[in-house]
Amino acid sequence: MRRTGPTNIVLRKTIRILYKASREHKAPIWRAVAKELEKPRRRRRVVNISRINRYTEKGDVVVVPGKILGAGTLDHPVTIAAIGFSKSAIEKIKAAGGEAIHILELIERNPRGSNVKIIG
Repeated sequence: MRRTGPTNIVLRKTIRILYKASREHKAPIWRAVAKELEKPRRRRRVVNISRINRYTEKGDVVVVPGKILGAGTLDHPVTIAAIGFSKSAIEKIKAAGGEAIHILELIERNPRGSNVKIIG
């Protein structure tokens, strides 16, 4: 029988940790993110900087269950957690005074997932 779901070891570990955090901290946001990450790669989210700029305000914390691309501009500091970032996206986030981190780092900082937006 063939394996289904992500074959990337880091992604599988991330999904397991998300489900565990959701149970332990009674935080449904992590379960929602894990479900999104279980989807096939072609259906996973790809979000441009311009969309994050449109739907966030200064100091927001955002999680994207997918990859961030660098199209557009970011004019306020935002903390963005995702699975992957393009090089130009990281540069633009840092230039705006924001922060680009992996989803697992966000779980360590904010286990309850309070005041975190999912964008996708």
